Amino acid sequence: MHLGEHGMVTVVETGQYTHIGVSPISGALGAEISGVDLSQTVDDATLGEIRRALLDHCVIFFRGQTLTPDRHKDFSRRFGTLNVHPFVGHVAGHPEIIPIVKEKDEKVNFGGGWHTDMSFLAEPPLGSVLYALETPAYGGDTLFASQYLAYDLLSPGMKQMLGGLTAIHTAGMQYGVESEASKNNAKRKSMETKATEEAETTVEHPVVRTHPETGRKALYVNEAFTLKFKGMSKRESRPLLQFLFEHATQDAFTCRFRWETGSLAFWDNRCTQHYALNDYHGQRREMHRVTVDGDRPF
Repeated sequence: MHLGEHGMVTVVETGQYTHIGVSPISGALGAEISGVDLSQTVDDATLGEIRRALLDHCVIFFRGQTLTPDRHKDFSRRFGTLNVHPFVGHVAGHPEIIPIVKEKDEKVNFGGGWHTDMSFLAEPPLGSVLYALETPAYGGDTLFASQYLAYDLLSPGMKQMLGGLTAIHTAGMQYGVESEASKNNAKRKSMETKATEEAETTVEHPVVRTHPETGRKALYVNEAFTLKFKGMSKRESRPLLQFLFEHATQDAFTCRFRWETGSLAFWDNRCTQHYALNDYHGQRREMHRVTVDGDRPF
């Protein structure tokens, strides 16, 4: 990607695809992939192009898929080992799959705010693979934001300052015993979540991380799990963090995906944030999420 005239973002393809179709859905990030049936074992050449599309576009989407839990896991496992979430329940017999469900009479959804998945881990996920089993007639879209662009469009002075900062991440704000978010978790009767003192554990990550495969720099803080800067109080950290949270998710950095039953999204957790919109009250939505393990940010 690069900045064209008047600061507009344009996508630069890094090469031709011969085994899959790749159609960008916005100027910032995101592409739909065609010509692949994920219910079948994907050959190595096709898988290599899927991986390249993920690196090129940060989040990729497949439509019209029919997956069993095992096939969902088999595809995801081609990219790494699979995570078992420490605070969210799983599909019976499949500890690697989180059921993300909102029933018709529920008001609170899962993932309803900008975040990067599980940055509270010492080795946060490479990415997540989300499959739609039941979707509402309208609403329930997911927004994604490029954290490459969030970094690229900072001023040189801000980049220099952030390059020397470390952030403290924790699950405590979402799954801590006394957190407001944990009270919302309790309102989701269709999902099993737990509030625990273990969630209060903290980890340290650089505010600007380098992608281990592309070598590009990305902003790496998010409102759900970033508590403060190392060596600063929460009060001292808040003004700069709030600026970064708002900067990182501005419209020019985003794409929006409208789900259909059988759609699948695979996002690169190392360079994106996402936000599940909660605008389909009175309708049911059910997704299955598999998360691929990653490595320590640097």
